[in-house]
Amino acid sequence: MLSIFPDRERRKAIWAIALPIMGGMMSQNVLNLVDIGMVGRLGDAALAATGIGSFTNYLAISFIIGLSAGVQALAARRLGEERHSETAIPLNGGLILSLIIGVPLCALFFMVIPYAYQFLSSDPAVVEQGIPYLQVRILSMVAVGMNFSFRGYWSAIHMTGVYLRTLLIMHAINIFLNWVLIFGNLGAPEMGVYGAGLATTVSLYIGTGLYFFFALRHARDKGFLHRIPSRSTLWQQFKLSLPASLQQLFFSAGLVALIWIMSQIGTAELAAVNVLMTFHITTILPAFGVSLAATTLVGNALGRDDIEDAALWGWNAAAICLLYGLALSIILIPFANQILGVFITNEETRQLAYVPMILWVSIIGLDTMGMVLMNALIGAGDTRRSMWISVIAQWAFFLPFAYVVGPVMGFGLLGVWIINAIYRSGQAIACIQQWASRNWVGIKL
Repeated sequence: MLSIFPDRERRKAIWAIALPIMGGMMSQNVLNLVDIGMVGRLGDAALAATGIGSFTNYLAISFIIGLSAGVQALAARRLGEERHSETAIPLNGGLILSLIIGVPLCALFFMVIPYAYQFLSSDPAVVEQGIPYLQVRILSMVAVGMNFSFRGYWSAIHMTGVYLRTLLIMHAINIFLNWVLIFGNLGAPEMGVYGAGLATTVSLYIGTGLYFFFALRHARDKGFLHRIPSRSTLWQQFKLSLPASLQQLFFSAGLVALIWIMSQIGTAELAAVNVLMTFHITTILPAFGVSLAATTLVGNALGRDDIEDAALWGWNAAAICLLYGLALSIILIPFANQILGVFITNEETRQLAYVPMILWVSIIGLDTMGMVLMNALIGAGDTRRSMWISVIAQWAFFLPFAYVVGPVMGFGLLGVWIINAIYRSGQAIACIQQWASRNWVGIKL
């Protein structure tokens, strides 16, 4: 069992892929904070409009984000097979699927937003600013699909540094355009909230252009843009990506459902859970990077027909996150109240969040271990099993029981977070069992 803990060379291989992804995610968090700071100067209605719009936009684009899973799994497998001239063919497929899926979805959502937004807010000022903001954000859907396809490709061929460089440039442009378009600097019209949405959309398309530029430099000899997948290959890639896309969609919809459940309990509980979720997302960034590294390294090993190495890469990445989670628990548990105090000034709300935070921090090692092995299953091409584990755990167990325990039985935030701990632990154990069973062996890509 000691072999599940990676040696120095294997740790280096994992972190070489994971660290640039982590850097990119951190830069996204910084961008979000800068966005909030700039838009916040326009007033509460503007901040509410962008908050609702950003969350709704994530739900709308979640399906197309899943295309990256198919690109990464296929490209990693081709690299492991040493079919170097074909590694970019899945990327070509991801770009084509982004257009085929993204264009009609974008048009549909653009037309529906003016009617749907009425259900998201009853404040006329929020609705007035929120509709055009969300519409201009939706126009970036094709760029989002392509950018995530590129991320899957760069991760698969161990060039996540390209992803990080592109993201940093894209975010710098976004911040600059925010300053210009929100406030009307450098002679531009003062667009307010709409300017913030336009800045994000323009920067995403600029990022797509940069990805094309880097791909032409680094992937032209690997089939980029001149080795178009056949119709049958494109269909295979879509079927491989579909479960991952549905998993993203159901997960994001589940977050919306959770927010609604908490709103039925009380405003203080809703505020507390927003802080808990934000803190959760921030602290698991290293595990997210390691998870994508596992997807790549498992796919590479299976491309070499080395099943034992593929299994070991999954365990190695999971072991790193288990140790990370245990270390985080030791550090955070004694200081949980002080950390919450940074985000929550109301003493009663802070006390509501205290025990739920201790609960979550206590299982973070197991939780992140399961997250890694879920992504290892995706790397093995077992996207369907990964989807079912996620969807069943969230929608058949967590959300129904959270509603019964929280709003119906009156156990509040603590009751919901006990169910959350059971849900995350159970999902992790299911992923561990599936990886250990090796049912993923023999999947052909």
